[in-house]
Amino acid sequence: MSFFDRFRKKKKDAPVAKEAKKSAASAPVASGVVCKTKTPESIEANYMHAADLGELLPGAPPNGKIKLAIYWAAACGGCDVSLLDTNERILTIGDMADIVMWPIAVDGKEKDIAEMEDGSITVAIISGAIRNSENEHMAKLLRQKSQIMVSYGSCACFGGSPALANLVAGGSKELLDYAYQKVPSTSSFQADYHPDAPVMPQTSYAAPEGELTLPVIYDRVKTLDQTVDVDYFVPGCPPLQETISHMLKAFVDFVYHGVPLPPKGTQIGVTTSSLCDQCPRTKEYRRITEIKEPFQVDVDPDLCLLDQGILCLGPATVGGCNARCTIAGQPCRGCYGPTKAVQEHGASALTAIASLFPVLEDDGIIGEDKIMDIMSTIKDPLGYFYAFTMAKSLIKVAVNEKGGQ
Repeated sequence: MSFFDRFRKKKKDAPVAKEAKKSAASAPVASGVVCKTKTPESIEANYMHAADLGELLPGAPPNGKIKLAIYWAAACGGCDVSLLDTNERILTIGDMADIVMWPIAVDGKEKDIAEMEDGSITVAIISGAIRNSENEHMAKLLRQKSQIMVSYGSCACFGGSPALANLVAGGSKELLDYAYQKVPSTSSFQADYHPDAPVMPQTSYAAPEGELTLPVIYDRVKTLDQTVDVDYFVPGCPPLQETISHMLKAFVDFVYHGVPLPPKGTQIGVTTSSLCDQCPRTKEYRRITEIKEPFQVDVDPDLCLLDQGILCLGPATVGGCNARCTIAGQPCRGCYGPTKAVQEHGASALTAIASLFPVLEDDGIIGEDKIMDIMSTIKDPLGYFYAFTMAKSLIKVAVNEKGGQ
C-alpha cells in the first residue's frame, strides 16, 4: 500500500467531489494566470556570484596563522572533497591557516586534538550528519576546542540522506538486521558459514591483542546543530563553488582585515529568495494532471519542469546553486534546504505542487480520487520531499499506528 493509498483508505467513506465535464487535458493552464517570462536582468539580480577573495597569496595574517580543523561525519564524502573546489585558492587557505585536522589530507589524530587547549582552533568545519557515537564524540570535541563551528553541507545542516533512516521504525536494530541478514550477499554468507548463529557487528570485542571497538549506531540521525552549538551554516550537496567562496571570504576578511564575521546563525552563500528566481525557465502555472519522471518526458528546455508534470522542489528551496540542475533538465531535489520563509521544507514543497492540481471548487476539473491516483504515482513521497531535510522536519522519526516510534 502506497503512502497516499493509506489516506485514500481512511477517507473511503467520505464524499468524493463530482467530476467536471470539462477534460483536464483541455485546460493545461490555470484560468486567468499570465505566463511569467523571466528576463536576463531578473535572473542576474538573483544570481549567486563568487566572492572576490583578493590576492591569491596574501602571506600569513598580521596576527599569525589561524588553526583550521575539518572533519567528516556521516556523509558520502562529497562535501569533504568539495572543499578542493576552491581550486588555486587552496594556496590562500595554506597562507591563512595551519590545518590541524583533515582526515582526507593531513595526519592529525583525535588524540592530538584532545591535547590542544580549549578554543585554540579558530575554525572547525564539519560535514555529515551525526549517525553514531564517534560522530557525536568528534563533534563535541571539536566544538570544545574551536572558537567557530561551521555546519557544512546538507547532511550536517539538515540530516541529508542518512536521516532517511529515521523512517525505519525499528531503528538501528532493524537496519543492522537487514544489512547483515536480509541482503542477498550477507544472507548467503550467514547461511553458508554461520547457519546456527549469524555473526553481527559488536561494539566491543576482547581480542588477544586488546579490546577492539566499533562506534555505536544511533536509532535517530541528527543534524550537527541538534548535537552541538553551531555558528554558521553552509548548505548544499555539496556546497558549490560560489557558496564556498562566500564562506572563505568571510574568514579571509576577518583574519586579514578585521572585518566582523556575519551574525551567528547565518546561512552563508545563499540568496534571500527561492531557487525558482535563479531558474531561467518560463513559468506558465499549468495544471498538473500527470506526474512524470524526467526520463519519461521530452523535456522542453525553456519551460518550467513543474509545468511539464515533473516534480521540482524549487519553489520551497533557497537559491544559491544558480539552478544548475533545472537548467540541465533535472528537477530540484532541495539539497540547499528551505528558504527563511519556510519552516517545513517537504510540506511546503508538497503544498506548492498540490496548488497546481485542479481542486478548487470553482475550477473543479478532476475529483479527489483522481487527485489521489496522480499523487500515488510518486513511489517514495517521503524520500522525495524529505530527501535532504528529514532530520529538520516536523516528522523527524517513523511512528507506527499505535503511536510508538
